[in-house]
Amino acid sequence: MKLYRIKKSNIDRKGRGLYANKNIKAGTRIIDYVGNIITKKQTEKSEKFDNSKPIYLFNLNKKYDLDGDVSWNTARLINHSCSNNCDYEGKSLSLWVVAIRDIKKGEELTCDYGFAYDSDYKQFPCNCGSKKCVGFIVREGSRWRINKKLKKIYALNK
Repeated sequence: MKLYRIKKSNIDRKGRGLYANKNIKAGTRIIDYVGNIITKKQTEKSEKFDNSKPIYLFNLNKKYDLDGDVSWNTARLINHSCSNNCDYEGKSLSLWVVAIRDIKKGEELTCDYGFAYDSDYKQFPCNCGSKKCVGFIVREGSRWRINKKLKKIYALNK
């Protein structure tokens, strides 16, 4: 029995997500993240990887990326959450999703997409609804910058 099932997502209201089929213990390898291994040069040349559409691209090492935008990559359906219950792990040219805490049956599987805080951050709104959410898909270590900016805006509007 698979550890997950596909159903309409509570986070991506237009799309689908993966949900735990049973209780999953922290440390469990849930699903492989698969796709086409491409060179960094191919990534740079491709028009496929611009911010106007979903991107399922992972940096594997200095030479290769993993393009997960393929129909057989079910793991691409895992949505972002600022209070994620899964993370990505890898070795060599392989990548997989692991539970980082115990996950209850029926809970949506989520990862922190790890987007950088840069001038484009507003292009990626977050709908995870977690208490830690800052409204944008930005990696945990950079969310303080958005919180600082929001506090400044709030203070000016008082």
